[in-house]
Amino acid sequence: MKSYWKTNLRYLLILLIIWFLVSFGAGILFRESLDTIRIGGFKLGFWFAQQGSIYVFVILIFAYIKLMNTLDKKHGYNEDTND
Repeated sequence: MKSYWKTNLRYLLILLIIWFLVSFGAGILFRESLDTIRIGGFKLGFWFAQQGSIYVFVILIFAYIKLMNTLDKKHGYNEDTND
């Protein structure tokens, strides 16, 4: 049980760091550097602030689901059983 929660918290920490780097880092901190690149006519820093961070957040949700399903199976927790 302890290893389950330790792994779960590690997953959360890694995913939250990625989310922070994309939303705050790319959208605010590194915006000026990213604005030299354009996507569809828009500056990349602006794109991350408006669209990219949302897309990455949705991808992180699906990644967390996949990671947790794998972790649950590894530790013997199964949603299909009705105990």
